[in-house]
Amino acid sequence: MKKGAKIFLTILIAIISLIIILFLIRLVNPREIDDITPGIPCENEKEYIEKSEYLWVIPNFQGHKISENPEWCNEILAMNKTLGLHGISHTYHEFELNNLSQDELNYGIKEFEKCFGYKPKLFKPPYLYINKENKILINQNNLILKYRFNQAIHKVYHCNNSGRFSNNFIDVF
Repeated sequence: MKKGAKIFLTILIAIISLIIILFLIRLVNPREIDDITPGIPCENEKEYIEKSEYLWVIPNFQGHKISENPEWCNEILAMNKTLGLHGISHTYHEFELNNLSQDELNYGIKEFEKCFGYKPKLFKPPYLYINKENKILINQNNLILKYRFNQAIHKVYHCNNSGRFSNNFIDVF
């Protein structure tokens, strides 16, 4: 076999091996679902909510505060899942293009706390984008930041099936 063919075959085997390893990691890690909020319909995604261990909650989506819907808050709490803060209002690149203030972050944390009775410990930025200043702000507030690497090693669904890949595809891979 020629040297070029051996190198190509070695690279191909390495890539296939990495894909298999990633598949197995995603298979055993807990599942997650993004965009949990009363303003985003999740009725068709109930099976994915049930499969998920982590629910990523948006505290103020399109001006609708989660704390204003205590019935919804109680429903989510009754599921006995791990809840995390998923931005504040989930606007496009909300944590990448803007340097948020402590007051803005406090607002999101307080909405979460009013709804669920405790402060969030986990944070995932909307669209998985966050700038350096906002990373510092998240860390200063003792929130554990989860984003791109976390997304790669977990099956992460979306309410209203709006992610880059469909929930059906994510369920398989």
